[in-house]
Amino acid sequence: MNFANMTSAHFIFIPVVLFVGVVIGWILGSRAARDAFAMELRKRDARLRASGSGPAAPNP
Repeated sequence: MNFANMTSAHFIFIPVVLFVGVVIGWILGSRAARDAFAMELRKRDARLRASGSGPAAPNP
């Protein structure tokens, strides 16, 4: 592989593409984690309601 024929665009384009991929992954991952946490809270609330104790009252 002859690196002399490579343009300087490689040194700009490749890190930019990697950075964009990391940002998109971060956004999609945080969204999935937030949705999973909300689903777990809904399941916990439904379980408490089904057992008859209802949701716990917040402390004043």
